[in-house]
Amino acid sequence: MKAPEGESKIVLLVRLLNAIDQGNHSFEGLKDRIAEGGKRPSTRSLRRYLAILTEAGFPLYFDRRANAYRFAAGYSLKRLDLSSGELFGLVALRSLGASIGGTIGASIDEVAEKLIGTAGRGARARVAAGSPVAFRLSEIRLDAQGERAFALLSSAERASRSVRFAYHDKEGKRSSRTVDPYGFIVNAGRVYCVAYDHTRRDKRNFAVDSVSNPVMLAKTFVRPNGFNIEAYAAASISGVLHRDEMTEVRVGFAARVAKAAIAARVVAEREIDRRDDGTVEITYHVADVDELVRWVLGWGAQAEILEPASVRSRIASLASEISAKY
Repeated sequence: MKAPEGESKIVLLVRLLNAIDQGNHSFEGLKDRIAEGGKRPSTRSLRRYLAILTEAGFPLYFDRRANAYRFAAGYSLKRLDLSSGELFGLVALRSLGASIGGTIGASIDEVAEKLIGTAGRGARARVAAGSPVAFRLSEIRLDAQGERAFALLSSAERASRSVRFAYHDKEGKRSSRTVDPYGFIVNAGRVYCVAYDHTRRDKRNFAVDSVSNPVMLAKTFVRPNGFNIEAYAAASISGVLHRDEMTEVRVGFAARVAKAAIAARVVAEREIDRRDDGTVEITYHVADVDELVRWVLGWGAQAEILEPASVRSRIASLASEISAKY
């Protein structure tokens, strides 16, 4: 039985792709490789087939020096030709997934495994040798209820569908919420869903491990134009605490920790003032002052909040409470 014309053409184009991937066939050689029943395509037909592949986005070209059709460097149907930098990133990605653990870590590992499977033998051997990067991040561990909630919320986010669930907040209050999930923030081993709360008529953050009995609704939603989860999280150290107005807080760091303080990009907006004596003063634009106060305390005597005075008073009061405990 003769194959339909469309199916026959697809088979021919696949043969042509494989021949180009070998990288050693001339124009006439390609005719031989894709010949059907000993019948070679005409010059006009082959040029048309090559044009179809080019229009489809395959990066093929004719190497005049080698008199052969090839794919652009780094592209292959059979494998990924990874540079040393790309290989380093792939290995680090796999290590990152292992460090995070849980559903998100497993998803990262699955992507890495697929990339490894399409890479060359050398790349696979390098990955098998282990990662040169060790991540020290908070492991994400959701219980069975949290895993189910995350799976449904993430599916609803991709499908732009509203969700109804029961929520148990940090004060112990229980409530029923209907939300439009916009995205997720991972902080300190927990996963938070950023969503539009229909009852509050505003964006709220929900700890996924405090969500129970989620139900995806038929109602769909449209995410606001310009909303970006990275930008939303950038104004807060944890990414989950937000206010309508930003506060500027200037912090001084001793010379011995100056480089580390500069490297710690805890919020997106900041100005760095390096001093001749090696110290550094950084002005942070934060959504939640208390969050920054707690973070500064982690530097001990190597950091000092310089202004505003109200925030200096706040950290002084907190330090006194801590001192009283000891």
